[in-house]
Amino acid sequence: MSLITSIQKYSIHDGDGIRTTVFFKGCQLRCVWCHNPETQSYKKQMLYDAERCTGCRNCEPACPNRAIRGEEGKVFTDMRLCDGCGTCVDFCNQNLREIVGREYSVDELVKELKKDEMFYEESGGGVTLSGGEVMTADMDYVEELAKKLYRHGITVTIDTCGQAPYENFARILPYVDTFLYDIKTMDSQIHKKYMGAGNETILSNLERLSAAGARIYIRIPTIKEVNGTDEDIKAMIKYLQEKNIRVANINLLPYHNTGSGKYEKIGRTYEGTELHAPEKEEMEHFVDLFKEAGFHNIKIGG
Repeated sequence: MSLITSIQKYSIHDGDGIRTTVFFKGCQLRCVWCHNPETQSYKKQMLYDAERCTGCRNCEPACPNRAIRGEEGKVFTDMRLCDGCGTCVDFCNQNLREIVGREYSVDELVKELKKDEMFYEESGGGVTLSGGEVMTADMDYVEELAKKLYRHGITVTIDTCGQAPYENFARILPYVDTFLYDIKTMDSQIHKKYMGAGNETILSNLERLSAAGARIYIRIPTIKEVNGTDEDIKAMIKYLQEKNIRVANINLLPYHNTGSGKYEKIGRTYEGTELHAPEKEEMEHFVDLFKEAGFHNIKIGG
């Protein structure tokens, strides 16, 4: 069984057509700009909006782990002691506490995803499995889910950073229509600095997926400090060409800090404050570099 953080309906940026995106919990990377930090841990977590807390302290005695304490009109949660049991949620009068991570049986999830089948059919859409990193979830669960959606005629797209055993990809390949595959930098040391691990596994998996005939959309989060130079972009182009990667589309995704407000809610500090998106003209120049190299299905944004 895997934990699901959310199910996002009517998504138009996670693959073709109108889609429902399922966010799985757990990821082996630690990208400093991660928009969904609540999906990194494989365990249930408490999201707590301390800024709006009125300090009533109703939640404090409810916590069986003594993770909650009140001081000077505010309530603090020690996330090291919180085990995500959720007992405190029912005692918060302001509804500022939420447990992230819910279990669904495969049949329950398929039933929910089939509710929007009409929109998939009319738009050429389907279901996208995302995260976190879905390819490091319970693969028995993921394979069964992909297989059942496939048998219902619902296309499955996998949104992945690529940091997972290739055997996991091989298991679901027959049931997957498209892989949205991230490339962040060709420099393994830069990758380790900003993502917490090198890129060797990611690139190897991409090469093997391409050789297996997978339909691949390359997605490049574009950040000045990480990969925002001509040299960086040209290195990616050279890699894609030399390895003969089968690329159906390329999306350049300018950096944004939309998810930065979530970090405080899980007791963490956002570390991407010094990152910046390239200017519009720079992004358009990067598009031109790809086009000059023969890649024409490329755009800025999802």
